[in-house]
Amino acid sequence: MTHCILIGAPVDSGQQQPGCLMGPAAYRVARLAERLAELGHTVEDMGDIASGRPGSERAANLAVRSLPETLAWTRALADAGRAAMQVGMPIFMGGDHSLSLGSISGVAAHAAAAGRPLFVLWLDAHSDFHTVTTTTSGNLHGTPVAYLAGREGFDPFPAFPAPVPEENICMFGIRSVDPAEHAALEASRITVNDMRVLDEYGAAVPMRAFLDKVAKANGMLHVSLDVDFLDPSVAPAVGTTVPGGATFREAHLCCELIHESGLMTSLDLVELNPFLDEKGKTARLMVELVGSLMGRKVFDRPTRSG
Repeated sequence: MTHCILIGAPVDSGQQQPGCLMGPAAYRVARLAERLAELGHTVEDMGDIASGRPGSERAANLAVRSLPETLAWTRALADAGRAAMQVGMPIFMGGDHSLSLGSISGVAAHAAAAGRPLFVLWLDAHSDFHTVTTTTSGNLHGTPVAYLAGREGFDPFPAFPAPVPEENICMFGIRSVDPAEHAALEASRITVNDMRVLDEYGAAVPMRAFLDKVAKANGMLHVSLDVDFLDPSVAPAVGTTVPGGATFREAHLCCELIHESGLMTSLDLVELNPFLDEKGKTARLMVELVGSLMGRKVFDRPTRSG
């Protein structure tokens, strides 16, 4: 049994498509807390956190959007994440992916204090490996992996508290990487399991290889699950749709393997935009995936009568 701490993060500053701020409410309506309780876990919903008053920070890169707002969220989520890690498993309900700038900051600080290595599994269509300096879109939801890896180019962000070694980062389901990110990833030690890898080997082989690495290191595992990891045909409620994503079955298999490893210690749920959903279809699917992450098996699901 796990003590799950739900942290609403209505972050909408990291991208340009409005609506992600409604994500936490959608997860509650889709009965995320009830699903976790049904699986025997205890649940504490902290409500939606507030970002605090934005400052007046500016970036040298004039393309960068909503920097003060994103910095305020980063500070607030780092504090919330570190506090939650001391008493249970935080589940950050977003919100766009810039929330990971803060959530993983708090998790990493806790792991460092505990003397255990942190590993990050990035389930996403995008690599999010830009920096504040290199982004051309200016959307800061495309920067968290670079930040947690300790890349330079993040002024005026605070220094990441305990950078995650590149070899401890695994991207899974990647299929949209721009040239600058590609070059940076090629020079890194990050494991990139793009959709070509999943097509050739299936989801289980690369997933088990990464989980085995975490287990051998006695690591803590942060999972960051972006809606666009999934194919838009099954999960349309995202502002950055990329065709060719994980299927319903592949996604559930990944989540079941993560659960069976017993390694996950924190979780992001990001980029759900209820305004773009089809009668709650994507929110319900994401809740089902969390169920798989927390112990529900496919054979537990009732079969609909014809």
